[in-house]
Amino acid sequence: MMRLPAFDYLEPSTISEVVDLLAAHPGAVVAAGGTDLFPNMKRRQVRPATVIGLARVNGMSGITADETGAVRIGAGTLLRDLVASPDAPPLLAQAASEVASPQIRNAATVGGNLCVDTRCNYINVTEQWRAASGSCLKDGGDTCLVAPRGNECVAVSSSDLAPAALAVDATIRLIGPRGERQIPASALFRPDGLDHLARAGDEILVEVLVPPPAGLRTSYRKLRRRGAIDFPILGVAVAVRCSPDGIVSHARIVLGAVAAAPFRASEAEAALIGNRLDAGVIDEVAALASKPVRPLDNTDLGSRYRKWMAATFVARALQDVS
Repeated sequence: MMRLPAFDYLEPSTISEVVDLLAAHPGAVVAAGGTDLFPNMKRRQVRPATVIGLARVNGMSGITADETGAVRIGAGTLLRDLVASPDAPPLLAQAASEVASPQIRNAATVGGNLCVDTRCNYINVTEQWRAASGSCLKDGGDTCLVAPRGNECVAVSSSDLAPAALAVDATIRLIGPRGERQIPASALFRPDGLDHLARAGDEILVEVLVPPPAGLRTSYRKLRRRGAIDFPILGVAVAVRCSPDGIVSHARIVLGAVAAAPFRASEAEAALIGNRLDAGVIDEVAALASKPVRPLDNTDLGSRYRKWMAATFVARALQDVS
C-alpha cells in the first residue's frame, strides 16, 4: 500500500487567506479534490511540505449565467455539478462527463482538472520503478528518457477541460499577492511538460469565464483504452458557428493529450471557414488537423495509433456538429 508522506495541512476559508498562506509557505501546493495531487504524492512525484486545502474557501464554487448567456464557473465547482448544471456550457459539461469515474467526479473540481499535472510513463510510476529506470527531467534528472536528444520535458497534457476551454474562448481568472489578472485559456498552458502552467506558484485559479454561445455548436471526443477511469491519450474539442444557410463562419478545433499543452489546429480551422460541413470538407479538415500531431511513446497505446486516430476523432467531432 502506498502512503502519503508527512505534510502540514492548512484549511483557509477565504481567497485572501489562501494567497497569504501561499506567500508565507514557498513551495506549498493547493488541493481541492486532490484526485491527482494525492496519488502523485503517494508515488513521491511531488513532496510538498505544506498542502493548502481549498474545499472550505468561500466563493470558489458555483455556476451562474447572465442574460446574454455568458457563464461564470467557480474553480472549486465539482465536476459532477458542472455536468448536471443547466447553466453550464455544453462543451465543458460534456468534457467533464468524460473525466475518470462518477466517484472521482464527485470529488474533482474544475480548477483541478484545468491545472492537472502533465503525465508520462516515466514519471507516473512508483518511486522504486523510477529509481530502477533512472531519473528523468521531471523527476530531477538531466535527461528526458522519452526524447533524450532534446532538452525539454515531453510529458503530455492530461486535462479534459483544457481543450474545451480553448474551444469556447474561455477566460481564466487568477488571484495572487500582486492582485488579480485575467488571461485567455490558451495562455494558461505552456508547451513544457515540466513547467506547463503560466499560473505563478503563489497564484490560484478562481474562476472560468465563458462568453455567450451565440449559436455555437460543440462536441468533445476522447480516446482512452477503457471507457472510464483512464486519462485521455487524445482529446478533441470542436466549436463551430454557421450562418442560416449552413456556411461555417467561426471554427475552433483543439487537440489535447498529444503534447505538453493543448493546441488549436489553426490550418484546419481556416479550411472550415466559408464551407459547409459536408463529408468531403470534414475529411479534408480532419486530415489537416492531424498534421501537427506528433505524439511520442510516453502514454498508453502507441504513438502511431494516436496519430492516426487524431484525424478520425476530429472527423467524428465535426460530424457531431454538422
